[in-house]
Amino acid sequence: MKNFISIADVTDLDKLIGKALYYKANPFSDKTLGENKRIGLLFLNPSLRTRLSTQVAARQLGLEPVVFNVDKEGWALEFEEEAIMSGNTVEHIKDAAPVLGKYFDILCIRTFPSLKNREDDYSELYIRQFVKYSGIPVVSLESATLHPLQSLTDIITITESMQNAPLVKKPKIVLTWAPHVKPLPQCVANSFSQWINAWGKSDFVITHPEDYELDPVFTRGATITHNQNEALKNADFVYVKNWSTYNDYGKIYTNDPEWMLTAGKLKVSHDAKVMHCLPVRRNVELSDEVLDGPNSIVTRQAGNRVWAAQAVLSEILQSPF
Repeated sequence: MKNFISIADVTDLDKLIGKALYYKANPFSDKTLGENKRIGLLFLNPSLRTRLSTQVAARQLGLEPVVFNVDKEGWALEFEEEAIMSGNTVEHIKDAAPVLGKYFDILCIRTFPSLKNREDDYSELYIRQFVKYSGIPVVSLESATLHPLQSLTDIITITESMQNAPLVKKPKIVLTWAPHVKPLPQCVANSFSQWINAWGKSDFVITHPEDYELDPVFTRGATITHNQNEALKNADFVYVKNWSTYNDYGKIYTNDPEWMLTAGKLKVSHDAKVMHCLPVRRNVELSDEVLDGPNSIVTRQAGNRVWAAQAVLSEILQSPF
């Protein structure tokens, strides 16, 4: 594995899931794999689980992690080619990234969409420029359109849950939109859809209000409905997530509280396990009774972020580059 930007970088998903679960049982089995190597974690926006889980995973492989909050501690970076830098940007990525490539063996980048210009956000310029100019493997800690480490974690969690309570059929997995107080990006929903479709081991349904369609590049293969109650029938896993509009980009059209997932709504499911990537707005996206109830696997899901990151970093360290 040269880079980890999307599902396209994974040649054998089942093997990667298996490696993550192996590390969960044996965290320090490869504690010298990254010995004398450094990993740079660059954040252009805040993080809690992604930052800490990747640091833990790196240390368990013997890597030395160095964290740098570019948005608060660094120069304003220019990413456009042939830019005339007479404005607020101080340093071009063409100059910064190759230097970072000299300091580190792996570079991890977390960016965030503006939610103002869809063409700019979906071009993934920021992370593409790091890949182009750093000269070393790049791992996405979330980009403008995707969150691959989260999606790998999600499938690891589903796989683990199925192993603990085997199902006699393909699981029905439902991604449901939820209300939120502000517009959020489509990253997690896009990525989850992309990975679940690539995994190909479930009956996958996406439900959301009208006008909240995602980019069909990521959802192709899923059943899409505007009827949440219908979608939840016989569901085995329910993934709750808000996202803003894609077509009329970055907008909130509705905050209908009827879309919040409650214990009552889960009664039509197949005793579904409930997932969320966190952070979560309690009693807006999800009710307390669901989050704190027996069907919630949200905390386990967050804990598995370590093993997803460790599996990916291990694959990169074991690849020739």
